[in-house]
Amino acid sequence: MTAQLTLAIDAMGGDFGPSVTVPAAMAAVRRHPSLRLLLVGDPAALEQALNAHGGSGSEQLIIEPATEVVGMDELPSQALRYKKDSSMRVAIDRVKSGDAAACVSAGNTGALMATARYVLKTLPGIDRPAICTTIPCLDGQFRMLDLGANVDCTAEHLFQFAVMGSVLVEAVGDAARPRIGLLNLGEEEIKGNDQVKQAAQLLQDSSLEYVGYVEADRMFRNVADLVVCDGFTGNVALKSSEGVAAMISQFLREEFQRNLLTRAAALVALPVLKALRRRLDPRRYNGASLLGLRGVVIKSHGGADQVAFEEAIETGVKEAAENIPSRIDARLGELFQRGAVE
Repeated sequence: MTAQLTLAIDAMGGDFGPSVTVPAAMAAVRRHPSLRLLLVGDPAALEQALNAHGGSGSEQLIIEPATEVVGMDELPSQALRYKKDSSMRVAIDRVKSGDAAACVSAGNTGALMATARYVLKTLPGIDRPAICTTIPCLDGQFRMLDLGANVDCTAEHLFQFAVMGSVLVEAVGDAARPRIGLLNLGEEEIKGNDQVKQAAQLLQDSSLEYVGYVEADRMFRNVADLVVCDGFTGNVALKSSEGVAAMISQFLREEFQRNLLTRAAALVALPVLKALRRRLDPRRYNGASLLGLRGVVIKSHGGADQVAFEEAIETGVKEAAENIPSRIDARLGELFQRGAVE
């Protein structure tokens, strides 16, 4: 990144607030000398965190005052109506005004989506924003959406998700022509509900690289660069995979600690175990994109540590630099012109 870029950070959001967001922001500006970050939140708390980590006085880190914080368990409707000066709302407002190219928040997901949609609005041709994230798989990674923003979806919604996700994959360099698959309970054409079948037809009739239905177990075999589904299915699939990964990790720890022999084996296997942990470290994939809005908004995991929140900021930098919303808008225009979208 060479041109100056400004991002707004909801510095009070998440489980840990400034103790994580501030040092992560400091690491980000060290990595990107032309990056400016607006740290939105309580000035006293942010100044204290900056002083504690040696970041006070940095011209790249600007404190933006906000008097309120959205709670992690707060109802989205309440946050939207009554927390107009929250760190989350002010950060999104800065994107709306053009003072920032993206917002990054570890705060309440529902409140973030509701506020971002209300303030920024959706792109023309997009009915609903969707949550998209990166997931590791054999020989690389893939992206998946929606992951919880939209429980019930029509075929047209799924098609819109595919368009948005494909633009993102292309822009960040994952694949020049992304392979798109629809998450389904089988690969045969006769399987699936009406919405999935209709979405499959829309994708087949479009210029996108549609590769067919993908079963949940095959997602991790690098069969598609983008997996599309409704938010209910996507969230269940994601949380299930995270649970299985955590279970296997716990099983490994238990087996290696069973007796002296297995502990000795653990020492021998330590380099392999460390390499495996690096490959599967969820912090490396932190930072989900709220696609379909007229601005870049990145959702970090609420329990993110400094390393994870740095990754969320990095995601915001990449998407802002590539101007993802404008790319999605242009692609939709192309498809409308070709008659691929009704």
